[in-house]
Amino acid sequence: MNIDLKGKTAVVTGGGGVLGGSIARSLAENGVKTAILDIRREQLEQRVLELASDNAKGWVCNVLDQESMEKVQEEILAQWGRIDLLINAAGGNMPGATLTETQTVFDMDWADFNRVTDLNLNGTVYPCLVFGKTMAKQGSGSIVNISSMAAFSAITRVPGYSVAKSGVSIFTQWLAAEMALKFSEKIRVNAIAPGFFIGDQNRAVLINPDGSYTERSKKVLARTPMKRFGDISELNGLVHFLCSDRASFITGTVIPVDGGFSSFSGV
Repeated sequence: MNIDLKGKTAVVTGGGGVLGGSIARSLAENGVKTAILDIRREQLEQRVLELASDNAKGWVCNVLDQESMEKVQEEILAQWGRIDLLINAAGGNMPGATLTETQTVFDMDWADFNRVTDLNLNGTVYPCLVFGKTMAKQGSGSIVNISSMAAFSAITRVPGYSVAKSGVSIFTQWLAAEMALKFSEKIRVNAIAPGFFIGDQNRAVLINPDGSYTERSKKVLARTPMKRFGDISELNGLVHFLCSDRASFITGTVIPVDGGFSSFSGV
């Protein structure tokens, strides 16, 4: 099945990060004009430099600030004329909202809990409202949000992240209905739910200093039929599909990319 996205224009939030950067690279390499957004200027500039593609350009942008996004949107539209795709990859966890093995929920840092829920939930909702409005005017577009296994069932130690990603899942379904009912069936909203991938944010809880797996990793792999962690590039194919016309009758879904974790009872 050929998936052709060439000529489309995409906005990737959190594009300076590992997940967003991988998606941005895969889109740009497949002929998509890719606007990479990130609040961290140094990481953003490094990402654009690494891509070295005429299809990829970077904008410093705060996904929690309406004025910042609207200004960037004006510049993207002036550059490329339209916005066909929005991938909301901005997010992540914070130490104060991640409990250690000996802590309880009552030890959680309330300020970090608020920051995590704000970044992951509102950091998805707000871009949908800004860039989605342009799609509504165009009468077409595809939005892909990032949910998580933490939204499928309780995963210990990450209460803030779990609450936020659960919100992302239901907002994805809600916005999918809103767009199709009130604007156009050609505006679709879906989410992917990554399983366990080793990245900078979770490396310390999954990998010991000597490179061996932690007890938490062993528990994860025991519940993963494929018996391995995912590679971040394994998310790209599904993103491409959901962004393409091949997925023209798919909206409101939250699709796991997890090596079978969400479907396996462990027995």
